[in-house]
Amino acid sequence: MTRIVCVGDVMIDVHARLPGPLAIGSDTPAPIALVGGGSAANTAAWLAAAGAPVTLVARVGDDSLGRTALDELAAARVDLAVSVDPVRATGICIVLVDPTGERTMVPAAGANEGIGDALRVIKRDEHLHVSGYPMLRSTSSRAVAAALAQARSAGASVSVDAASAAPLRDFGPRRFLDLVGAALLFANEDEAAVLTGLHDPAAAAMRLAEHCGAAIVKCGAGGAMWSDGVSVTRTTAERVEPTDSTGAGDAFAAGVLAAIAHSADMSSALRSGHVLAVRAILQPGARPSGFGSGRPTSTA
Repeated sequence: MTRIVCVGDVMIDVHARLPGPLAIGSDTPAPIALVGGGSAANTAAWLAAAGAPVTLVARVGDDSLGRTALDELAAARVDLAVSVDPVRATGICIVLVDPTGERTMVPAAGANEGIGDALRVIKRDEHLHVSGYPMLRSTSSRAVAAALAQARSAGASVSVDAASAAPLRDFGPRRFLDLVGAALLFANEDEAAVLTGLHDPAAAAMRLAEHCGAAIVKCGAGGAMWSDGVSVTRTTAERVEPTDSTGAGDAFAAGVLAAIAHSADMSSALRSGHVLAVRAILQPGARPSGFGSGRPTSTA
């Protein structure tokens, strides 16, 4: 089975579940927890939960939060190719989850700024999956784009997650797509609209696929659609009352990639993505809960 190499952020999330609207300028008491986060780390954990062999290439600080992050990922059976930044602290993200399950994030990248120092050569028999966040930072965008090019040159398959609509808008849609190149691109409706200017998800999937070769646009409860630039494959999603949407897109990507690694067709892969995404939104936090134990398998 193809090993999937996830490249991108490791975060510790300061996760707050708000009981109602945020009281700006005052207090909003809420349950708060420190939990594992970071798009690439989340995807890797969900891939491991789906039974796929997975390696995480990332960077943490030389601090207790970084050691906790590595211990938790190893407990999720993720192989770690993680370097330690001697200067920057482990990344932290404040995650505010409203009563509908929608999350708002306030990230501080920390050691993730140095992801370029953690990258390794991708082999032909591996699949490279890149979280878009390091592509949107001046400190790492060129190094990550070079890793994508190296993987394609080696004959490896590649995929990219578009990360988040606001940073994409600030970075520049055309600039981002040029860095992505040929890849399977994952984007939600907002991200796809930023990248294409199109608000119809099917049309946006077609446009993105014309540029990247293949694209999946996630529509939440509305399902998802895949395009190769010629046609569109649509799937529906199970409608559930969400607890927390944090990590749902990462879980969806993991389900799709794990299914593709098992040689599933795209319709089946999209359905597998929905299964993990539903599991994600029915629990608090961005990672699969109650999974495994152990210590990091390796650090670089």
